Parts: sequence; structure tokens; C-alpha cells
Amino acid sequence: MDPVEINAGTWYLRALRADDRIDDRPALADLGETDPDHVPTSLAGWQQDRAYSWAVCEPTTGELLGEVILNVATGAIALRARPGHAEATQTAADAVRRFAASIGIG
Repeated sequence: MDPVEINAGTWYLRALRADDRIDDRPALADLGETDPDHVPTSLAGWQQDRAYSWAVCEPTTGELLGEVILNVATGAIALRARPGHAEATQTAADAVRRFAASIGIG
């Protein structure tokens, strides 16, 4: 599946990025993610229908506030938030749960 963007009310969910326009790696490091291959691995998860991951973003700046990951096989949802953004990430996880149900996962 190609990455799907989700509007979660106040928050915007998009695929993780590390390119010349947006680089999520510094914000991911705030989450404790230091694997330099995390972004490409996340994109591969989409392509292989293994795991779908989203950056939870502030819509006007695109700043990553948290990450939500949907395990396609089990329907389990993992989330992690930068300090002060747990509520945004939980709201995003609820939107991902609805998305998963709409495509028959979980």
C-alpha cells in the first residue's frame, strides 16, 4: 500500500520523511529513535504491507510531534510522543484505529 495521509482534526498524519524538504530524524531522536534507517524501514513497511507508520504533525509547520505505527498482521497500534504531545499522539492513534477498521485490520 502507498502511504495514506490522515486528517485527525487538529493534527495531521503523514508518512515519515527524510528528504530535502522535511527531515523527521531530529524529532525522531527526541523519541529515542536513533536508527538512521528508521525512515526508509518505515516506508518499506508500507510497501510490504507489514506495518504502517505515521508522523503526527502540527498542520501548519509539519513538525513531528509523535509517531503511530499500525502492525498490519495483528492490528496492534504502538505510539510514542515527544514531551508535551501525548494527547496529540493519542488522538492520532484513535484516527489510525478508525482507518484500520475501515480497511479490515483489527
